[in-house]
Amino acid sequence: MTRSLFRLTPRRAGVAAALVAGSIGTASLLLPAAPPAARAQNTPSLLEFRWDGSKDYKKLYFVQSSTQQLERAEYFFMLRPKDRKTAILKLSITVPSYFNARIQPKNLSLCKMKLGGVLSRSRCKEVLPAVFEVNEKQTAIEVFPDSPIPTGGTYAVVMNIFNPNSQGMYQFNALAQAPGDVPVAGYLGSWLIDID
Repeated sequence: MTRSLFRLTPRRAGVAAALVAGSIGTASLLLPAAPPAARAQNTPSLLEFRWDGSKDYKKLYFVQSSTQQLERAEYFFMLRPKDRKTAILKLSITVPSYFNARIQPKNLSLCKMKLGGVLSRSRCKEVLPAVFEVNEKQTAIEVFPDSPIPTGGTYAVVMNIFNPNSQGMYQFNALAQAPGDVPVAGYLGSWLIDID
């Protein structure tokens, strides 16, 4: 009796073929129709258009590990030698008021950088001792390095945060105070961050 259950008859062969075809069809519906969207490529845009292209705006180089909302991201706000003329005693970074990510001093660091290129990534060569202060409204980051940042070499403020939950463009401005008798902060440039 059990042998007749496993014998392949034309009717059972048709049912088996229908089940196989149905499972293949269902599996193809579960697979995504399009490839996933490209992720952040770790480089800012090569071309940036501004309606009012004045000399009062200077674009600074940065690296952002993720542009997706609410994802963990690492930001490298870079200052290259051509971005500054004097040493930096104090660095102030203004943060837009609508950038709703929590910035904590323990997640900030100051690094001497090795700039990457086509075949390598930018990376931190040496972490420099510095004191960080973030105001209560999360609109300013103050960086006090133990010794002034020299004019040679590339340095970066590294920030590890969760990206904000809203899409948009965010302009972070860099102001630097040079060593000297007059403690005046001068504009160095801006980093234009994009969240998808």
